Amino acid sequence: MENFFSHYALFLADTATIVVAILVIAGGLVAIGKRKGKSGGQIQVTDLNRQLEAMGDSIQAARLSRKAGKALQKTRKAQRKAEAKSDSTKPCAYFLDFKGDLRASALAALREEISAVLQAAQPGDEVLLRIESGGGMVNSYGLAAAQLLRLRAAKLPLTVMVDTVAASGGYLMAVVADRIVAAPFAMIGSIGVIAQIPNFHRWLRSKNIDMEQFTAGKFKRTVTLFGENTEAGRAKLREELEETHAHFRDFVQTYRSQLDLAKVATGEAWLGSKALELGLIDALGTSDDELLNAAKRAKVLAVHYQRKSTLPQRLGLAAQKSWDGLWQAPLS
Repeated sequence: MENFFSHYALFLADTATIVVAILVIAGGLVAIGKRKGKSGGQIQVTDLNRQLEAMGDSIQAARLSRKAGKALQKTRKAQRKAEAKSDSTKPCAYFLDFKGDLRASALAALREEISAVLQAAQPGDEVLLRIESGGGMVNSYGLAAAQLLRLRAAKLPLTVMVDTVAASGGYLMAVVADRIVAAPFAMIGSIGVIAQIPNFHRWLRSKNIDMEQFTAGKFKRTVTLFGENTEAGRAKLREELEETHAHFRDFVQTYRSQLDLAKVATGEAWLGSKALELGLIDALGTSDDELLNAAKRAKVLAVHYQRKSTLPQRLGLAAQKSWDGLWQAPLS
């Protein structure tokens, strides 16, 4: 039995070594990809009015007689010709989709999409943004919110739509909007900050492995992954978290002054129906209904920035996600 456990321990050690080697290689490939890869991308635009119209027409064609179906096609063709000849155009509603992860990776596309919209927008246009995010790194989501402030500065009305979740960093983004619409069972809020980090110091000590760390500056490092954490370091980290939470609260209060922060800035998240009662959102509804309604008053254009990722970048993303699972600090 002892022989079995010794072999098993060796197997685990070998596996850990292989995993670390893979992560190191993937990191190196990412660095190569950044140096040699092209960062080009392109904006893709989809006319959602036409798309919705085509979906409805396909159902109509199935229920109408052949003669009536042909008549519908002629009507549509005449409508498009009239629109093309008309000097007046409908205002545009630009639809953006943000699916956030821990690092707010979708931010890279969002900033390009906003820049494109700002180049094309005309008076009377608006922006519809669907957010799906449970939050993540404070600085990344703070920058994402700052990108949305560019729309406010340009006086482009912004509606944020939440179908499933806009919590913590996701809600930090949402509060910038002129209007927030969420589904009844979407999770909303979580105005709080968290930091968590595993510590392997006792395990290393049991293996007679020393961890040495050198810093300049009393609080260059507050808590550590492998060294022995101190009460002073823990206290400093808590102080930093409280300071970040205060900034989070102030940011929310700036754009939703009607909120009772003592009640909602506790780190809790609520279902959409309760969030409406608390004033965290403005209306209940789905993004589908919002887009259908927008299509009645404007030309709805879905704007998406597509960047082709290289193999090294894809491998690096997988390695980064593995690391994110170990170290999370601080998160909003």
